Amino acid sequence: MAPRITSALFLALTAFAGLSQTPAFDHSPWLEDYGVMKQALERTYANLAWFGSPESGVDVPALDQRTMAALQSAKTDDEARAAILAFVRGFHDGHFSQLRAPAAAEAPATRPDVSTMLRQDPSTGCPALSNKQRSPAEFSRPFESLPGYRQLADGVTSPFRAAIVAAEGTGTSVGIVRIPEFEELHVSLCVELWPHDELWTRQGKLLRGPMRQAMEQRWYQTLADLLRAFRREGAAAVLIDIGNNSGGDDSGDIAARLFTASAVHSSPLWMVQDPGAAGEYFDEQLDALGQTAAADAKVKALVDQSLAVFTTGKSRLSDRSCVMDWVWHERRAWGAQTCRRLVAAGSAGGPLDWLAPGVVNDADLATTLHWPARVATLWGAWTGPVYVLTDNRTYSSAEMFAAVLQNNRVAKTIGVRTGGDGCGFMNTPDPLVLPHSQLRFRVPNCVRLRADGTDEVAGVAPDLPVPVTDGAAKVLEALAADVKRGR
Repeated sequence: MAPRITSALFLALTAFAGLSQTPAFDHSPWLEDYGVMKQALERTYANLAWFGSPESGVDVPALDQRTMAALQSAKTDDEARAAILAFVRGFHDGHFSQLRAPAAAEAPATRPDVSTMLRQDPSTGCPALSNKQRSPAEFSRPFESLPGYRQLADGVTSPFRAAIVAAEGTGTSVGIVRIPEFEELHVSLCVELWPHDELWTRQGKLLRGPMRQAMEQRWYQTLADLLRAFRREGAAAVLIDIGNNSGGDDSGDIAARLFTASAVHSSPLWMVQDPGAAGEYFDEQLDALGQTAAADAKVKALVDQSLAVFTTGKSRLSDRSCVMDWVWHERRAWGAQTCRRLVAAGSAGGPLDWLAPGVVNDADLATTLHWPARVATLWGAWTGPVYVLTDNRTYSSAEMFAAVLQNNRVAKTIGVRTGGDGCGFMNTPDPLVLPHSQLRFRVPNCVRLRADGTDEVAGVAPDLPVPVTDGAAKVLEALAADVKRGR
């Protein structure tokens, strides 16, 4: 009996051990997700050719190999997910990033009821009509601590913080203006404009469209007023602080014209060669240009020129002859004659990169052709030396601002290289959703080019390097020395 019991016990233990073994982790769904992601990036990621070049500093074939190895060695879903997310971070492109999963029962966003907005009380209406400020109003370096600091605007009751400071030991007076983000709908402007009769109906309801337009225009006017105040105060130079500025909208390009009387050309804009990712933007521009009516032959030629650019560009969006799978196997120089899946789309300032004042008398038509024309009366509010303070948290539209001033030799940048987001989105393309994991990602659809032809996503390097560990005095010291050299 003993041998029989031992055999039975052995069989039972063997069966139990077999049942208790953990099934092998199935890598195939995650590998499928990764394959879907790479194919989607080949079609829709505007910066892929740049990152596929040695100039970008990113070795995409090596990144791909690391990701494949990590997925194949993953033992859990968490490890496989981490491999995908590490792949995305490996591009160092803040616009190419994971999106939060949508809440199942998330209620649709509702607009504030205009009937509850009382003319006597802007405290409820204005926060609802304004953009929430994401970046601090304070300067990115402590200029407030310097001797002789004299504040002109606080950045709270005004969209901008501004001050006059003298660079110690140099006698150079500097006007400093802080732009915390490139968003025009600042709550202080709403409060200022709230009592204006033209923004309300006779029945006491707020006119949203006119209020938004008035706030946008007032943002530029407030900035121009500060620049003129610097002139009256005898400032020798202006320093624009865009450190720790996460970006915003097209005001990053538009505002640049306030700092010079010279012609400022917007950066060339390219869109990714995919109808789903870029078609909406081309349609928007073609629709806007198609509704224009230009009697003057010279102006009509500008409209026709712009129509031709967008008509040709749209026709190329569906062309699949350029296959981008080379990026996973080799690195190709950015300047080489190779496919990039990019299509010319005018400029970062609209269909035209520059439109001289007075060429187009119709203000709406001028703005359709060149968006900065909307504030042409404010151009050149400052005409002296200009410096732009940047750091590694300067992103997106703030980089556009620094780049366009540097490209046009209007300003010198001071500080450290910007964060490197570059152009993000000229419309809102659908997110990339992976079929197995349901991970969601936003994928940039546009590229802005620098004066040397490189992609702005590389970041804007400083003309006058000053480490972030150095204080405000060091920034002004470098600025004052440069002003002196330029005299």
